[in-house]
Amino acid sequence: MKAFLILEDGTVFSGTHVGADREIVSEIVFNTSMAGYLEVLTDPSYAGQAVCMTYPLIGNYGICKDDMESNQAWPDGLIVRELSRIPSNFRCDCTIQAFLEEQNVPGIAGIDTRALTKILREKGTMNGMITTNEQYDLEEILPRLKAYTTGKVVEKVTCDAPYTVAPVTDLAQNGPLSGAASFDPEAYARGEREKRPALVKELNGAGLRVALLDFGAKKNIARSLAERGCEVTVYPAHTTAQEILQAAPDGIMLSNGPGDPKECVSIIQEIKQLYDAEIPIFAICLGHQLMALATGADTHKMKYGHRGGNHPVKDLQTGRVYISSQNHGYVVDAQTLDPAVAVPAFVNVNDGTIEGLSYTGKAIFTVQFHPEACPGPQDSGYLFDRFIRMMREEGK
Repeated sequence: MKAFLILEDGTVFSGTHVGADREIVSEIVFNTSMAGYLEVLTDPSYAGQAVCMTYPLIGNYGICKDDMESNQAWPDGLIVRELSRIPSNFRCDCTIQAFLEEQNVPGIAGIDTRALTKILREKGTMNGMITTNEQYDLEEILPRLKAYTTGKVVEKVTCDAPYTVAPVTDLAQNGPLSGAASFDPEAYARGEREKRPALVKELNGAGLRVALLDFGAKKNIARSLAERGCEVTVYPAHTTAQEILQAAPDGIMLSNGPGDPKECVSIIQEIKQLYDAEIPIFAICLGHQLMALATGADTHKMKYGHRGGNHPVKDLQTGRVYISSQNHGYVVDAQTLDPAVAVPAFVNVNDGTIEGLSYTGKAIFTVQFHPEACPGPQDSGYLFDRFIRMMREEGK
């Protein structure tokens, strides 16, 4: 069946329908990852968006449901050059086509994704429609596209009620990550990797309790802490600061999530109270932006954002560069930072935008990228160890 991708500037791509049989209007973004399409499809940060994968062949290893970052797919649609219908992987549970149908996600294949990406880079992210209607009317469609907004999508993706992720008490449960080792995390961060055997975690967070605010959290955030021995309680996005503080956690995590951070007005007010509470805080992606807004800085929308598993970021403390996984369309405005409140801790090597903040006089640090996403594959995992050391020091 024919399908069409129509952009709000009037550009039309013709291809083949894949996935669910329905029409969608969404914000069109692109992701430069060569693998990890299942993680992209199940990342809540893509709610309200349709994703174009720039790598030309998608679906070749099928769907391995153990690798899902949430319990469902979140993008409105998927756009690919070629969709593999015969996967090859011993862990494969189903084809990507079957998964898209199961998750009610429509898509289009067979279009020139390179040309689409160049349009989005040159003109900026724009809205679009995926449709199988061959009698489409541009005059009727274009005003609809220009009027579309993602809206308040955090409410859509957050959990309904608090739940707890138990700590891992036996490293053998971690499969390829198992093994006992003592190591110096700072030495590891500097690159002295012989101080830490590859792909090994120790239970350095045993006994610590972390409150994770779910703005669209990926499963591996809680898992990364649990594998280090922490007990993680996940709270819905609109949980009050008072409720979290009454639970007396050793630390607080603010998760990733979708949409414009400035839409989260009430959440920002609660985060300001958490900032004032003198409890260690580690924030990722949307959480990083919300903390900046709560403390007086500003954010703005990027031309086409950072989405992919190959973005270099520089740690300004050590001078080291790490390959990071990213998914964001907004960024903290460096010109609005008050150094008495926060200073840049990471910057993007490609465009110089802020990728992390360290809060002056506070046990708080935040990053724009995803240390739990393993693009390196363990390059920036040391940030979880830094958070755990921070909780230990504050608890003395």
